[in-house]
Amino acid sequence: MGGKPSLLLVGEIGAAQGLKGEVRVRSYTEDPADIAAYGPLSDEAGTRTIEIERVRVTPKALIARIRGVTTREAAEALNGTKLYVAREALPEANEGEWYVADLIGLTAVSPDGAALGRVAAVHNFGASDIIEVALDGSGGTMLVAFTDDTVPEVDIAGGRLVLVPPEEIEASEEDEP
Repeated sequence: MGGKPSLLLVGEIGAAQGLKGEVRVRSYTEDPADIAAYGPLSDEAGTRTIEIERVRVTPKALIARIRGVTTREAAEALNGTKLYVAREALPEANEGEWYVADLIGLTAVSPDGAALGRVAAVHNFGASDIIEVALDGSGGTMLVAFTDDTVPEVDIAGGRLVLVPPEEIEASEEDEP
């Protein structure tokens, strides 16, 4: 599918840690320490290269040493910097798994194949993923939990996913004896 982003968000630099330039990092990778395994990262614009030299996991945070950052002031200047990796640097997803960025832009269809809209975003507010679908024709959006019941099929190569809106799930459960 064309139009997929070439940079994917994998983390964000937080507050400075200590006096020698270390920073806290919020990692969005499955294993938080893996953020350092992707090689050089970049900022959102793709204009600045950020290389994590090492990370250490503490009970409260992931602490990182960034190449060239040796003072607390330099570390503080990075606070809030979002960290991106080139899509090509990521391994292929396993069967039944997807990168969030691969879901954005997919056509959402009903179980009978009728187009509902396009996946505009995937959100996670702590409990689980929620997909936001921009509905065709109405200009509105629909938020749906990303579960096996509401999204029983994802076809990245085909550019679509099957979406069962929650009211349809509730109606089918009411029909059961």
